[in-house]
Amino acid sequence: MTTAPRWRRRKDARPSEIVDAALAAFAERGYAATRLDDVAERAGIGKGTLYLYFPSKEELFKAVVRQHLLPNLAAAERRLEAADGPTAPLLAEIVAGLVAAAAGPMGAIPKLIIGEAANFPDLARFYADEVVARGFGVFQRLIARGVASGEFRPVDPATAAPLLAAPILLTALWKNALEPHAAARMDEAALAQGAVDLLLHGLRRTEDAP
Repeated sequence: MTTAPRWRRRKDARPSEIVDAALAAFAERGYAATRLDDVAERAGIGKGTLYLYFPSKEELFKAVVRQHLLPNLAAAERRLEAADGPTAPLLAEIVAGLVAAAAGPMGAIPKLIIGEAANFPDLARFYADEVVARGFGVFQRLIARGVASGEFRPVDPATAAPLLAAPILLTALWKNALEPHAAARMDEAALAQGAVDLLLHGLRRTEDAP
C-alpha cells in the first residue's frame, strides 16, 4: 500500500509546514541565498505547490515572522493587559519569556534582518513596523505602568524601552551567530535575570532600592 506524501495527507497543515521549512532554510543559508526550491524540498512539496500559498520569497519571510515571532509578542501583550499587582516582577517575567524565545529557532530572524537589511530594505521596514515597534510598545507600557503606580522613578518610557530589548537581541545574536564558534556558552535565563536586575535598580525610586 502506497502512503500519501505528508503534505497531501495533512492539507490544512501545509502552510504551517512550509513556513517551518522556510525558517530552517533562512537560518541555515540567509535570506538572499535561500531559494524557494530549497524551501519546497524541505517541506516535501513541489515549488508550484509552494506558490499556491506564498507568491514570493518576501511573503514567505513575512509569514515566518508572523508564525514564529509575533505570537511571543502577542503573549506578552496579553500578560500585560491581564496583570495586576507590582510591575517589577511582571517586567522580569515578560523579559525572561522573550529572552527564552530568542534562544530558540526564532532567534535566527533578528540576526538575519541585521545582516541583510541593507540589501532588502522592504523587509527591514516590515520588521521594524511589525516587530520592533510592537515590542518597544510592550516595554513602554510596562515602564509607564511602573511610573504611574509610583513604583518606578519618572523616566521617559520611549527612551528606556530599548534597554529592555537589549538582552533579547543579544541572546538571538549570540545563539545564532557567535556561540557555535565560541568556547563560552550563554545561560540565557541568567542573562535575563541579570539584565532585569540592573535595569530595575535604575528604574526604582531610590528609597525602594535594596
